[in-house]
Formats: sequence, C-alpha cells, structure tokens
Amino acid sequence: MRIRPARREDVESISAIYAPEVLHGTASFETEPPDDIEMAARLARVQARGWPWLVMELDEQILGYAYASQFRDRPAYAVTCENSIYMAASARGRGLGLMLLQALIAAAREAGFRQMIAVVGDAEGNIASQALHRRAGFKDVGRLRDVGTKFGKSLDVAYLQRSL
Repeated sequence: MRIRPARREDVESISAIYAPEVLHGTASFETEPPDDIEMAARLARVQARGWPWLVMELDEQILGYAYASQFRDRPAYAVTCENSIYMAASARGRGLGLMLLQALIAAAREAGFRQMIAVVGDAEGNIASQALHRRAGFKDVGRLRDVGTKFGKSLDVAYLQRSL
C-alpha cells in the first residue's frame, strides 16, 4: 500500500472512482461525471498551484484519491483549503480513507494551508464521510439546509473544519 502524488496516467482510475458517486450518489452535487479530459484538467490545475492531489494504490491499482484546493478563489482565503476524498467501493470500511485523509492533511500543511474545510454533500445520508473527518480531527462548524437537489431529494451540506 502506498500513497503518492497523482499522475496523469492515474486519471482513468480517478474518473472510474468518481463517476459512480456522481451518477448514483448524493455526496457530489455534480450530475454528469467529468470525462478523463476534464479530470486531467482538474488534476493539472490543482498541481500547478502547488496543492496536493494524492492517490492510494495497492499492486498498481488506485483505491482512492484525495486533493486539497483553495477554499474560495479570493486572496484572503489563500491559507484555507477544501478537501475532497473518494475511495473505490472495494476499499471502503477498512480504515484506508483515514490513512489517505491523514496524508492529505500533512501534504496540505506542507503546501502552506493553515485550515482545512470539509464540505460534505448530503449531510443526512453521508454519515460515513462526516465520521471519517471527525476521526481525522475535524469539528462540525455548520450546516446549510436545503441547498441542493439531486434525484428529486432536497439535500443539506455539512461543514467540518480542522486546523492544520
């Protein structure tokens, strides 16, 4: 098992992990999965800014990915990042997400961020993500009610925060 910076050749695996979450889940508020070209562009934008995008792999298979990017695109937010973490269905429930998130926290600190925000879509249905973030030292800081709609369901967003 190893955690390393993502590479362009990981994009197909990253897209394959993310697409089912977009198509069938409510954690992401996207409704159409990005294709590999768009995902590669997202990876390049994050890495070009010196921000971390990590993958977890075992036997050359990507089990999950996580990245941090500036929370909002205004200069005063430069020390605050938002994280995203997605694990392959086969890798869930084994503590691997916590390992990946802890590595991302360290990499974000190294990149100069001082605060990390988790924006958890579908606060009611995405209890596992909130629990993962709490295990990594995040604290609940807020909830936006009824801000998204997906699959005909009204969705809340939970905010959790961790000092780096």
